[in-house]
Amino acid sequence: MENWDDYRFILALSRYGTVRGAACQLRVTHSTVSRRLAVINGRYGAPVFERVAGGYRSTELGDQLLAAARRMEQINYAANRKQRAQGKGEVGPITISIPVVMGQFFLLDALDEFSRMYPEIELTINSGYHFADLDKSEADVVVRATSKPPEHLVGRKLFSFYLNYYCRVDYLEETPVSDIRWIVNSLDPAPEEWIVKSPFPEAPIGWRLDDFLLRHLAALQGRGIYRGTCYMADPDPNLVALEGSDPFPWQDIWVLTHPDLKNTPRVKLLMRFISKVLMEKQDLLQGRYKVSQ
Repeated sequence: MENWDDYRFILALSRYGTVRGAACQLRVTHSTVSRRLAVINGRYGAPVFERVAGGYRSTELGDQLLAAARRMEQINYAANRKQRAQGKGEVGPITISIPVVMGQFFLLDALDEFSRMYPEIELTINSGYHFADLDKSEADVVVRATSKPPEHLVGRKLFSFYLNYYCRVDYLEETPVSDIRWIVNSLDPAPEEWIVKSPFPEAPIGWRLDDFLLRHLAALQGRGIYRGTCYMADPDPNLVALEGSDPFPWQDIWVLTHPDLKNTPRVKLLMRFISKVLMEKQDLLQGRYKVSQ
């Protein structure tokens, strides 16, 4: 196959299985994907994909082309990383991926300071809950809390952040014991396992919310008790830790980059800066905020 775009099309169709999915991933129309598939099939005189229930499946010929396409994709990613690694000193673009809540509660101010200190570094901040794919250059530096980051990435494990049990300051006073409810993560397969070890083991679940911040806001509105991060809850005067509870470690915080970028000056600069900020926030992140004030 002579055209890299053809490889991109068959990779997208293989991964998503439908014309609609491939079109969305490639940001083209459905008809564009269909036309390109017809051209590719015609070029080889045999189908590269065949119709199956619900979409498309690669043929034996398609599998051979996909293997080559994946190799070319990796070469393309590597070339892109090498290009991003170019540049000397405190100049050039850099993208950092951070968790939404860390950005909102304390990292955004730090990154603003970094941008003011180094105005010739073009800083892009991507926030989300997924682990940015550094192999695909979705980010140059990633800050994440995880128990097991990808082994090939390089950087620092700093320390664990802590959780505790919280509610609005007046919630327990104004709520009969029989009406106390837990706010839990709807993606947690077994919240009952940690509820039985909490200060309110008999309280039933009232709210199931998949978003970290929404659970925090629901507790602020007095909708129940919840298990939350110390760095979000402790500084808020409207929340209080449940009596008899102590902060406990959850996941490790990592600052990571790709091996191809580890010696790039602006990447090293940002990683050192973020690591320093996080170390300075360790008391906040580990539930010692009120003690240290």
